[in-house]
Amino acid sequence: QVQLVESGGGLVQAGGSLRLSCAASGRTDSSYVMGWFRQAPGKEREFVSAIRWSDGRTYYADSVKGRFTISRDNAKNTVYLQMNSLKPEDTAVYYCAAGRFSTYYTSSLPAEYAYWGQGTQVTVSL
Repeated sequence: QVQLVESGGGLVQAGGSLRLSCAASGRTDSSYVMGWFRQAPGKEREFVSAIRWSDGRTYYADSVKGRFTISRDNAKNTVYLQMNSLKPEDTAVYYCAAGRFSTYYTSSLPAEYAYWGQGTQVTVSL
C-alpha cells in the first residue's frame, strides 16, 4: 500500500511563507494523483491543491490560487506545497493524499482519495 508522511507545518505570521512536504512510499505510479487537503476545527476537509504524477498537471482551490504552488520531485517521490502570503484563514491541519485516477481525470473530493498522511498543523497568526 501507499504510505504518506507530511512535514513542514508550523506557526507563522500573516503574510509569511511555509513549505510543506509529503514523502510517499509504496506502490505509487504514473496513474496516481497526489494532493493537499486541509481541515480547520469544526469544518469539513477541503481540497487545496493536487498534481498529476503522469504529466505534472496542477490544480488549485480558488482560495489559494496565486498564493500556493504545488510541485513534485519524481526522484524522491515527494510532493511539496509552497505557501506564500499566508492568511489566518489558512490555519488548519494539512493532509497529504494520494489517489488513483485516469490520465485525464483529477478529483477534488476527499472521498475519492484512498491514501492519507497523518497531517501537519499550520497556524497563521495576525
